[in-house]
Amino acid sequence: MILDGHIHMAPVPGGDYDANRSLLLSRMAQAGVSGGTLLSLDPSQAGERYTGKERIDQVLALRGAEPNLFAFHWIYPPDEDALDQVDYAVSKGIDGFKIICEDFYPRDERCMAVCRRAAAAGKPVLFHSGICWDGKDSARYNRPGEFECLLDVPNLRFTLAHVSWPWCDECIAVYGKFSNAYSLHPNLSCEMFVDLTPGTPPLWREDALKKLFCGDYEVMHNVIFGTDCDTVTYNVKWVTDWLRRDNDIYQRLGLSVNEKFLPHIYGENLLRFLGKKTENFERKIPVPGV
Repeated sequence: MILDGHIHMAPVPGGDYDANRSLLLSRMAQAGVSGGTLLSLDPSQAGERYTGKERIDQVLALRGAEPNLFAFHWIYPPDEDALDQVDYAVSKGIDGFKIICEDFYPRDERCMAVCRRAAAAGKPVLFHSGICWDGKDSARYNRPGEFECLLDVPNLRFTLAHVSWPWCDECIAVYGKFSNAYSLHPNLSCEMFVDLTPGTPPLWREDALKKLFCGDYEVMHNVIFGTDCDTVTYNVKWVTDWLRRDNDIYQRLGLSVNEKFLPHIYGENLLRFLGKKTENFERKIPVPGV
């Protein structure tokens, strides 16, 4: 089973959520994908037409009762009603939240408050990280090192999208810091994941994956596959090209000889990130000089 952890919701033609869901699932099946995470409409665009609660209702309507589709609310923490949006989304059955720090840092108290409220409800947070194609001066807010502040949010599960391209090395280093923090704080309950969604152009892809998977940190249980496609024009060729490219890299790196590797990257880790699956595994904690 392959699950896509990063799918953007597009405006639904005619408001027919059932038809859009059927079309999406059909296109996903053509690409060999069984389901994935749906991110609600962009608050900086659709937010001018819809309230936060309306965007929550829309993504939940698109998810429907499909067991392999999961709904995330894209939230803008500086909104005055941001915490109310979290509570409403949780009460309606949201699966998680997405945040882009477009004009604020992750450590902004409004963002931290949203993360604490989401974590308290057991809901994960997907962050954009790295360069953002938004036409704005926003890169400085999305450097992976800025997310160290999340160490202070109990029980938070969060992921950094796009391997933080072009700061992939920094993303991996931050993951290493979170892993090492367990040796210093045995009660640490925050957990970092890495989202493989491009991001990384094909020319840089193998270098990024080699550093991520073949370095000093145990990442097999904390990496999630994603595509950045949308729900109306889910691009079958784009998805199959990336799956082929990544699988070729995994084979060259000798990773796919581990029979547990591909199932974790392509589905099991997303389900654990969502809190829909538990797994007991020995966490490798990097400690210098040991």
